Amino acid sequence: MNAEGLESFRDFVDSRSSALLKTAVLLCGGDRHAGEDLLQNALIRAAGRWQKIDEPEAYVRQILYRQQVSRWRLKWPRREVSVAEPPEPADTGGDRPDAAAATELRLVMWQALSRLTARQRTVLVLRYFEDLPEADVARLLGCSVGTVRSTTHRSLARLRSLAPELAALGPADAERLESRDYSPVEVRP
Repeated sequence: MNAEGLESFRDFVDSRSSALLKTAVLLCGGDRHAGEDLLQNALIRAAGRWQKIDEPEAYVRQILYRQQVSRWRLKWPRREVSVAEPPEPADTGGDRPDAAAATELRLVMWQALSRLTARQRTVLVLRYFEDLPEADVARLLGCSVGTVRSTTHRSLARLRSLAPELAALGPADAERLESRDYSPVEVRP
């Protein structure tokens, strides 16, 4: 890669890595470390072809999706499951009264998403977080539109059974979840 390409790659990573990391973490079920690994591998692959890429973000996102698909197609998935208790609430003093409720909803959502299969989680992330139509999701995952529809249906049903409190959300609660602050809560010893 020449100096100009290297500079444009660095600018891309500086400007878009946080948004791409959010998607990668969601694809990995909330596991920030696995999301960072997924994104790093995608950026390494993109760097090798950087001079030939027309739409860098779309290219990197497609690498993320396909790598995640490859992970859940493994015969024996190589994944680590980390379990931690939620941290004690921090005394922030000036927080709004509903901030604790929003945090609780995000924790419930994280726990429910982490209990879905990687395929179910990937389809939900692409459909609802990335807001892609079914045809695009099918193309990215290499399956039919019917498979995307049925997986979405089963995934939402499973999500509702894992976290019934999410089904009772009102519009204000849904807006709090839509804040797109999908950073997992860090657990400190």
